[in-house]
Amino acid sequence: MNLHEHQGKELFRAAGIPVPPGEVARTAEEAVAIAGRLGYPAVVKAQVLIGGRGKAGGVKVVRTPEEMAREAGRILGMDIRGHTVHKVLVTPSAEIGLELYAGIVLDRKTETPLLMASPAGGIDIEEVARSTPEKILRLHLDQRGLPDYRARAAAQFLDPRWEVRKQLARVLVRLARVYREQDASLAEINPLVVTKKGEVWALDAKVVIDDNALDRHPELAEMRDLGAEDPGEVEARERGLSYVRLDGTIGCVVNGAGLAMATMDLIQYHGGKPANFLDIGGSSNPDKVTAAMNILTRDSRVRAVLFNIFGGITRCDDVARGLLTALDRIGTKTPIVIRLTGTNEAEARELLGARGMTALSDMDEAVRAVIARAAEAA
Repeated sequence: MNLHEHQGKELFRAAGIPVPPGEVARTAEEAVAIAGRLGYPAVVKAQVLIGGRGKAGGVKVVRTPEEMAREAGRILGMDIRGHTVHKVLVTPSAEIGLELYAGIVLDRKTETPLLMASPAGGIDIEEVARSTPEKILRLHLDQRGLPDYRARAAAQFLDPRWEVRKQLARVLVRLARVYREQDASLAEINPLVVTKKGEVWALDAKVVIDDNALDRHPELAEMRDLGAEDPGEVEARERGLSYVRLDGTIGCVVNGAGLAMATMDLIQYHGGKPANFLDIGGSSNPDKVTAAMNILTRDSRVRAVLFNIFGGITRCDDVARGLLTALDRIGTKTPIVIRLTGTNEAEARELLGARGMTALSDMDEAVRAVIARAAEAA
């Protein structure tokens, strides 16, 4: 679950990380009133769950109420990479001396949290990693979090000045605490700034919470902004489906995460582009199949759907009944290619054949067929 910047800053502030004051506005008038209380110059920042806000014009420094009204009015309602801005964060402008980077992410190779710190902050850390990897310090953490001595070493890498290093070390220790205590998969400050007076401030906050841990954090679950998420992903989560929207044109409905990954790889291999990852699990429940098909057929990019089922414990004839029931409910005209193999495969073919539908058994053949159907529908 992604948090908005202002929500991440609430977590940082509660952990003792220095964060400038700020308030959220949903209208230009509210933004002007907030800036009047906090003072000028001020910064108005779009609150959307996507990066690149600054480059898109969603972050502006303003010096007068007139500027605030104009810029807040312009940002509210703007589209940033497919995300509409419904609220802005208004915060005082800082006199920045240095822009640094600090972030903790899950390193899946070592299965441990990884602290990354860089004196090259304020820009994409991916670009720093590509162009100047020597400017990134990497420290793997254990269950203890970040010990003080390692925090001091990381702070030394960021800024050699003693007074600044002390502040930075405290921020890094507390950032690690937020990551651990909130069950985050990412906790990032970019930029982490040192002002011209030598003060350290977290001017941004990017926090991603592990969905699997939300039962332990009901207060965080309440922060979820459903209106900012993909509607398909919201519905899939409510229906118990595993769904991730991608950029292709071929919808996939598959039982089992491994088979779903293999299906997407094979589509790509044969020259197609998958529109999603969608795992309905081991269920032949028509409601789940209906929900899956509803999600895909509402996606205007999907030109054809591949229904790929391997019947192990799940019986193919049960899945076929679920599919037919789902199709009766939604009445889609989107081309569908079916691949069924495994337990009770023959019975499933009979059921589908009685409705004029053919099921393939070879996965390569099914993938090539759905790519061809998608091309015909283009």
